[in-house]
Amino acid sequence: MVVETSDSRDLAAGRRLKYFTLGWNLVEAFVAVSAGVFAASIALIGFGIDSLIESLSGAILLWRLQEIEKHETRERLAERLVGLSFFLLALYVAFEAGRSLLNREQPEASVVGIVLSAVSLIVMPLLARAKRRVATRIDSRALIADSRQTDICAYLSAILLGGLTLNALVGWWWADPIAALCMLPIIFREGLGAVQGRPCCHPPQMPA
Repeated sequence: MVVETSDSRDLAAGRRLKYFTLGWNLVEAFVAVSAGVFAASIALIGFGIDSLIESLSGAILLWRLQEIEKHETRERLAERLVGLSFFLLALYVAFEAGRSLLNREQPEASVVGIVLSAVSLIVMPLLARAKRRVATRIDSRALIADSRQTDICAYLSAILLGGLTLNALVGWWWADPIAALCMLPIIFREGLGAVQGRPCCHPPQMPA
């Protein structure tokens, strides 16, 4: 008879969260890119590419969660790789937002995009909270950093929802790229914190 320890259960919970994240992000990427191409929406296509970057982070964390015993070198490498994925995300957002502003690109209204971003705005905060609970139990800075990336995905969902809605209702094509540029300092800070292992990537300590 195999007896499950609390550590093994927590790691299994972490893996389940990562498998769900991978599956969600892959579906999200497919729907967003497809809808973006159909509507000629740079924001939607970009959101789909962001989901692929999230999938990269998810694969990195699954690698980290394969063993019960914590290896500091492996943990730090995983954390740095998550941080690098933040930088990739920042570069992408800066490039696409700048190009949209320069070219004055106005996408067609996309009901699919609005629904997708609204659902993501609900799912992502719940997923991030669940990751932080597990990360605290297994003492994984990498999983905490990944939960922050999930938070950023929720912020970007809000930006996408606002941009698509304003474009559809009042034709404000510039709303999405301006909001996306405002996110860059947050994305960069989280990436730097994950790479350097700074306390900003740790959740607040709860009183005993």
